[in-house]
Amino acid sequence: MKRSEINQQIVNAKELLKKYSIILPPFAYWSPDDWKSKGRECDEIRDCMLGWDITDFGSDQFDKIGLVVFTVRNGHPTMKEYGLKTYCEKIIIMKPNQHCPMHFHWNKTEDIINRCGGNLVFKMHNMTKDEKLADTPVTVSLDGVKKTFAAGEEVVLKPGESMTVPAYLYHEFWAQEGKGMLVAGEVSKVNDDNTDNRFLMPAGRFPEVEEDCPPVHYLCTEYPTAR
Repeated sequence: MKRSEINQQIVNAKELLKKYSIILPPFAYWSPDDWKSKGRECDEIRDCMLGWDITDFGSDQFDKIGLVVFTVRNGHPTMKEYGLKTYCEKIIIMKPNQHCPMHFHWNKTEDIINRCGGNLVFKMHNMTKDEKLADTPVTVSLDGVKKTFAAGEEVVLKPGESMTVPAYLYHEFWAQEGKGMLVAGEVSKVNDDNTDNRFLMPAGRFPEVEEDCPPVHYLCTEYPTAR
């Protein structure tokens, strides 16, 4: 992805969140110059990959396959100093018909919440022994109510509704066409995007960045080490 595109997606996201009176933590607004003065006291932000996460999953088609994510809080899968934090929270912004591709997590159970805006659509499949899509019915919890759906059936979550997605459950989701921009949330066990994602089709979780202009904000993979 070009840096200019990443910058624009962050600017758009901040404007949309402001519209819905969603205020991010202070580090969301730090510039690269601000980071020059940030020492070891900010290592939790660095180590736990908090902050902006813009990805097209290696598709080169961000408007069709991509996400704007802001990780608000997270623990760490291996670093003991963050062991008390066993949870993660993310804000996810999607354009109409923009997809997060089919995948499951080896370890993470998560609640995906439609916070506001448009409708959030899910497709789900159980996993076969060879990590393919099963055709068996899928049972999940929607806001504490257990429901069963056919494999691959589209499930629509309206604003305020949520779904619990357990480990090993294949899922794909997107903002419904014609319903506008979507602000979703994720509340989960500790998130590890380096090792815990199993995509059905090959995908790159973090993009290669073409530096056609300076960054407005660093991505969560880009923070400089403390001096």
